Amino acid sequence: MVYTVGEMAKRLHIAPSTLRYYDKEGLLPFLERSEGGIRMFKEEDFAFLSVIECLKKTGMSIKDIKVFIDWCMEGDTTIAQRLTLIKEQRESVLLQIEQMQQTLAMLNYKQWYYETAQIAGTCSVHQTMTLEDIPEEFHEVSGKK
Repeated sequence: MVYTVGEMAKRLHIAPSTLRYYDKEGLLPFLERSEGGIRMFKEEDFAFLSVIECLKKTGMSIKDIKVFIDWCMEGDTTIAQRLTLIKEQRESVLLQIEQMQQTLAMLNYKQWYYETAQIAGTCSVHQTMTLEDIPEEFHEVSGKK
């Protein structure tokens, strides 16, 4: 089965312009075109496009994604390079997750902080609190020692 830009974009939950941009940047060397120059996506292209979208979501640059795709097109001689790139990107994602968990912890603390202040009618209620008054899960982010 052959898909149009719009159909494939819908399957990937992205804008058609994104696929056109990827093509312009050389990320789709596997893409076939009709005699009239219309992009024709095949079922097997979906896997490549899904990997591109995954790498993009990790924060990888278009330039680095292109390198990865070029390595894929080269075949088995680049397995080691692709594995290294994927391992490095995985570590980057783990670091991002850790940072987001810290951000979430602060937001959870601030939610508790303002809910407590709202009940008391003032933020100054926190000035008299001791560490024991603060839920244990917020000890690290509260700034109280």
